Amino acid sequence: MPNIHTYNPKQITMALGSHMVSGFADDSFVSIEKAGDGNTYISGADGEVCVSIDPTDLYTVKISVLQNSATNDYLTTRYEKMKSDGGGFFSVNIRDILNGEKFYASKGWVTKPATKAYGKTQTSREWEIVVADGKFS
Repeated sequence: MPNIHTYNPKQITMALGSHMVSGFADDSFVSIEKAGDGNTYISGADGEVCVSIDPTDLYTVKISVLQNSATNDYLTTRYEKMKSDGGGFFSVNIRDILNGEKFYASKGWVTKPATKAYGKTQTSREWEIVVADGKFS
């Protein structure tokens, strides 16, 4: 008998500080990518190899929300706060309730405002957040 799994985008939750993200864009709305080159290696002239372990837990989190999402206002405020006094940090918690996968970090910040585009219909805004201490569980 085959294994059957389910996925429901409504079961993906995301909290940025005390703000619950809403108004996710259609299609791919969250991506989480490890920053840097990961564990790198170098090979000497005699073939000896050394692996350098990347000690950081930096991740880039990209989220896409609709242009009328309240999340745009929250992230704009955090970005402006970071620019004005360096106090724009917030926690990041992403969870897939159905399969239990979770990503979290205590310190995240917005790198730059989302690009704004307008068209015949509502467009989406993509935000880039960097976290210093990301973990999957």
